[in-house]
Amino acid sequence: MKLPALILSLATLAAASLAALADGTIGYVRVLKGDAYLTQNGQQAKATQDAALLRGSRIRTEAGASLGLVLLDNTVMALGPGSELSLDEFLYSPGQNRFVLDAALKRGTLSYLAGAIAQHNPGGVTVKTPTGSVGVRGSHFAIKVDDR
Repeated sequence: MKLPALILSLATLAAASLAALADGTIGYVRVLKGDAYLTQNGQQAKATQDAALLRGSRIRTEAGASLGLVLLDNTVMALGPGSELSLDEFLYSPGQNRFVLDAALKRGTLSYLAGAIAQHNPGGVTVKTPTGSVGVRGSHFAIKVDDR
């Protein structure tokens, strides 16, 4: 009896992931404290918990705010107060063996925990900053970009 329930659960999860990819969703805001804003498709809106993230999303946290997000490959990112991050490219296609994540931290702090993209393609994750870029070869890092 447990095996059919497990199969049904996995099928439902797979269908939800495929549906998310089909509508352009690459992840979700999972934790939000304070005020943060998402700019997607040229429209800015106040961030909410469980808000969908799209490729090209720009995320900005206000002073005193923090935001945690999870991408579809289980990459976890946390932004501290006064941060600005863009999710420039996200390609998670295990069937085609294509794995890319490009992001840019303009200011603030970012904590990163690797998901499947970094595991399958160690050179496929890059986080750019105003003064350089971080190529992810490990499982986690933290970075701070000062306003200048």
